[in-house]
Amino acid sequence: MTMGPISCHPPTVDQIPALVDLDLRALGGLWSADGYRRELESPNSCMLVLTQHHKRLRPGILSKSTMAEPGVDERIVGLGCYWAILDEAHLTVLAVDPRYQRRGLGQWLLIHLLEDACHRRPTQADDCPLTRATLEVRPSNSRAVALYTGFGFEPLGHRRRYYPDGEDALILWQNSLKTREFKELLAFKRSTVKQRLQAQGWQISAQKQTVNHP
Repeated sequence: MTMGPISCHPPTVDQIPALVDLDLRALGGLWSADGYRRELESPNSCMLVLTQHHKRLRPGILSKSTMAEPGVDERIVGLGCYWAILDEAHLTVLAVDPRYQRRGLGQWLLIHLLEDACHRRPTQADDCPLTRATLEVRPSNSRAVALYTGFGFEPLGHRRRYYPDGEDALILWQNSLKTREFKELLAFKRSTVKQRLQAQGWQISAQKQTVNHP
């Protein structure tokens, strides 16, 4: 499978059908088109996508997502989101196209989300800087648990019968977003994951990230 250029940036409204398509394949249909529209419009939501850029094989054949430039398609291969709630970054979505999993893309997306949370500035007088992050994950999803614990998240409780099939949710917390140690950890993760992706043939775009919150 060809890798090629990849970038991380906020999605646009015309990419909502592609977001729903990825959601259905990777998450089983977590959010609807209206749900994604609300997230894009919310000042308290940070949503990012990983897009793979590739040349169109024949003129007139378009992908479901927005073209980056004439003759080039953007394929959304990853999706992440967090909500800013008081001083918390509540991670709500982290998904990678099943065809591209186990390559490091989930880590790359998580790095960008946590970096945004670390640098997010209050937009209103009663807003707080984000100092910690939290999420729910299935205890049975050992790969996801290992991913988050590798970024310093720790289990601090359960939500009983949280998922539709009755499985509990494991509540994970990372309480050190503003510390020097955590920022050093993020920098180390960024360097090592970037090297891993480049070794697979991914070309990391230097595109500036402009997140969809004020």
